[in-house]
Amino acid sequence: QVQLVESGGGLVQPGGSLKLSCAVSGLTVSTYMMGWFRQAPGKQREFVAATHWNTDTRYADSVKGRFIISRDNAKNMVYLQMNNLRPEDTAVYYCNADPPRNELWGQGTQVTVSS
Repeated sequence: QVQLVESGGGLVQPGGSLKLSCAVSGLTVSTYMMGWFRQAPGKQREFVAATHWNTDTRYADSVKGRFIISRDNAKNMVYLQMNNLRPEDTAVYYCNADPPRNELWGQGTQVTVSS
């Protein structure tokens, strides 16, 4: 059974940083393209960042230069370092394969950027 568990969210002031973690079981991240996605209140879920098996990365324009996606193949983990956070980054953040698979959506982790 594949399970993805996100953690690391919280309340942070504008300009602050957070690092999200995704613990993956039942799927070997080194052989998958993995991504982070987010859903803000009243909006559709959107792509944030992805890391490919060959270590290539891509980002949504809105987070480029501020967020960094990484993976630890030995720990089967995927991370999202978020810097210079803005109020518009407020959302529930999810990890999934890239492109996402419906059966892999977890509970997500809430990120709130507010002063």
